[in-house]
Amino acid sequence: MIKPIVHDPAALSVPATPATPADSQVVTDLIDTLAAHTEDCVGMAANMIGTNKRIIAVQLGPFTIVMLNAKITQQHGSYQATESCLSIAGEKTTTRYHQVTVDYYDRNFKHQQQRFNDFTAQIIQHELDHCDGKLI
Repeated sequence: MIKPIVHDPAALSVPATPATPADSQVVTDLIDTLAAHTEDCVGMAANMIGTNKRIIAVQLGPFTIVMLNAKITQQHGSYQATESCLSIAGEKTTTRYHQVTVDYYDRNFKHQQQRFNDFTAQIIQHELDHCDGKLI
């Protein structure tokens, strides 16, 4: 189900709690909501749709990658990026890394570890900041 986007900075500033297998509907809602915003959004965190769980979805061309309880375990090549967000007006500059390694669980709660580069890495870092309650 497509959910409304949360714009309240107070709600977005609360760190997310771990996802569980019981959060499968949140995953579906997040995917549906991201698909509804493909013209202006390439990634989304669950708190952006009103559920404070550590779940993100990233659009990679025709594919959507869902990450539950994701953590960046390695990062290389810092740079300054200017980003915007569907939840918050304006743009902000922040430090990002060209390459990140992420440990996470997929939507079936199978453990995954992947390395991501450049723009995909930037999207993941942005969405994980949402999970940590950081406003970008």
